[in-house]
Amino acid sequence: LMSELNTDVYFCHAYASWERGSNENFNKLLREFIPKGKSIHLFSEMDIYQAAQAINRRIREVIGLRSSEEYFLQCSI
Repeated sequence: LMSELNTDVYFCHAYASWERGSNENFNKLLREFIPKGKSIHLFSEMDIYQAAQAINRRIREVIGLRSSEEYFLQCSI
């Protein structure tokens, strides 16, 4: 399937956070809504939905000062 999509796949090491920049950045954004060490089960579906919306609507320099929501919608057309 990857060859059909002409896509490279990369794997990172388990304890090498510097190899997962995007993932670590997302975790930082998520921690604004769900603090580290606090169970996600303490939050309602609405809390999680609102956090996801806030993160997806945040402007990001890496995608041309657009939100990931805007970028996704533009790419899916």
